[in-house]
Order: sequence, then structure tokens, then C-alpha cells
Amino acid sequence: MKNQEIRNTVAELQELYAQADSLKAEITARESLIKDEMESRELEVLDLGNVIIRFTSILSNRFDTTNFKKLHADLYNAFIKQVASRRFVIA
Repeated sequence: MKNQEIRNTVAELQELYAQADSLKAEITARESLIKDEMESRELEVLDLGNVIIRFTSILSNRFDTTNFKKLHADLYNAFIKQVASRRFVIA
């Protein structure tokens, strides 16, 4: 692939990223409308016939690594491992 082809592909990617951001914002806005309506009706489940919408509270237990690191730094350091990865960035 020549540099000009890469530039063209990058330009296409940047346009797609912009479209994706716009779509994500639109999705979030529409989800918020539905969530707000369900909250105002005090519903966790809304059956519309062809689709069921659930907006429920969920409790989960998560390990607090930040606090553990502060309280038990030696133990934390004994169990961390370095992981290699590659990052793709267009700037």
C-alpha cells in the first residue's frame, strides 16, 4: 500500500469515527428518553408487545484495587504482572 492509499484510508477512517461518535450520541440521547419515561412511570420493565425493555438496578461486588493497593502495597506488587499489547492511534 502506498502512502497516498494509506492517507485516503485514514481519511475514510476519520470520517467513520466521526459518524460513529455521532451515532453513539444519538443512541445515548434516545436511550435517555426511554429511561426518563420509565423512571417517571416508575417501571423497571416495559412490555410493548414486540419488544420488552428492562431498566433495572443491579448490585455487583467489585474488588477495590485502589484501596487494596494503598493498604497492602507489598502484597499488591507481588501479584501484578506486566502485559504487552499494541496500540493503534491516528493523530
